[in-house]
Amino acid sequence: TMESLIEAGKISGVLDITTTEWADELVGGVLTAGPTRLEAAARAGVPAVVVPGCLDMVNFWAPETVPEKFKGRKFYQHNPNITLMRTNIEENRRLGQILAEKLSASKGPVKVFLPLKGVSMIDAPGGAFWWPEADEALYDALRANLRKGIDVVAMDCNINDTQFAESCAAALLQSMQASGR
Repeated sequence: TMESLIEAGKISGVLDITTTEWADELVGGVLTAGPTRLEAAARAGVPAVVVPGCLDMVNFWAPETVPEKFKGRKFYQHNPNITLMRTNIEENRRLGQILAEKLSASKGPVKVFLPLKGVSMIDAPGGAFWWPEADEALYDALRANLRKGIDVVAMDCNINDTQFAESCAAALLQSMQASGR
């Protein structure tokens, strides 16, 4: 929906904090938004602040719907109808490359914010999906593949911390003002 609203010219700035659909697209989850996710704002030159939010998880329905090939992976039962699977290091590396490719095509201002204490509520110190090495693989690949000129802001916060949200919002408002939107 967001992509189509951007394409229709209805969006002046994008604060894209939850990019989880890419984990589903890459790994085979049930909530993918398709391979063009993150492209509309890039093409339209809409100012954007993007966070690799919830890329620690792949979404499935009830536990019995999880494909057999994922047996042995780490799961979290969000509720009786939603089962989350933790992305691994290689998947995170690839997700970082994909996000970097999509964002590097941006015609407008874009900034990336990285929450160093986890990309979701359950990917926080002590949380069920806390795996700093997997997050670092994501961040390293993102940094290594972004084109020059795209700012990356790393913050010693979890994605759900107030300070992180306020910093992302302030950066977007600044980008929008600077671009005249």
